[in-house]
Amino acid sequence: MTLEALARLTFVDVPCRVQGESFPGSVRDGLACRAKQLPCRFFYDSFGSRLFEAICALPEYYLTRTEESILREHAEDIVAAVGQDVALSEFGSGSSAKTRVLIEALLGRQERLVYVPIDISVEFLKECAHALLRQYQRLWLTAISAEYDADIPHLPRYHGPRLILFLGSNIGNMEDREASAFLGRVAANMQARDRLLVGFDQLKDPRVIESAYNDSAGVTAAFNKNLLARINRELMGEFDLAEFDHAAPFVAEKTRVEMRLVSCRAQRVRVGALDAVFRFARGESIHTENSHKYALVSFERLCHAAGLGVAELWTDRREWFALALLRKDRS
Repeated sequence: MTLEALARLTFVDVPCRVQGESFPGSVRDGLACRAKQLPCRFFYDSFGSRLFEAICALPEYYLTRTEESILREHAEDIVAAVGQDVALSEFGSGSSAKTRVLIEALLGRQERLVYVPIDISVEFLKECAHALLRQYQRLWLTAISAEYDADIPHLPRYHGPRLILFLGSNIGNMEDREASAFLGRVAANMQARDRLLVGFDQLKDPRVIESAYNDSAGVTAAFNKNLLARINRELMGEFDLAEFDHAAPFVAEKTRVEMRLVSCRAQRVRVGALDAVFRFARGESIHTENSHKYALVSFERLCHAAGLGVAELWTDRREWFALALLRKDRS
């Protein structure tokens, strides 16, 4: 990367606030529970981030291409609804592939753009930041490596309006109370002129939903099992990945997909760095992720509880996915 491009990059690394939120602490606590679980944020090490990019290109995984089609069709409307001289921030930026649509729309309206991508995977974030700076000469980046909540106080202030992105139906990974609390914390850091653009997956035929998380190529299974591989790599774990099955059923009463790793047999697994042995019964599962699907009324209720209102809404022709532009509630 050139010196000129490096001059347009600031990198900020925000550490976990408490030990229990770290990877070792979360593995220790999550696997010691009666109902075993691992937080989905730990999917996204460098290898996991690349696996997720592969998932986004799968024919069964409609979410990414549907959201991108909405962005391409309505990018000009979205940025016009925010105002002039806009700065861009994004929670869970990943490769920023879809975000390029909005970057280009904004650069078509203003001389320069400040973009703040936020992602938990440090190396992947750096790689993507460098690629963006090479591609866009009028782009300035403050790349922040952090979890969503840890980053909110670090969102840079700006003299103009900010467009804050939370795309990819990442809101669906949270329980309703957690999602509303998160949105509320973002709202508390927003000015009246700021806008929050949230992508959310809508309720539809459960067969379409389940297929997206159980692809025929097994990429999502590899992504799920990478959590165990990461424990092996980073924490001296002894997981045999072949002894765990990927499962991702749609649970209708909770309107969500529940992603799990299911033990194929009774087994004991040692994790050396934790000096611990974890026991699994045959058929016992590790809950790794939720992916909630929303009716519009339930999503609006979530926003209202957070002190946010829907200013604009865009969806695809099948109404499978939606983008909501949120403002601080004036009531």
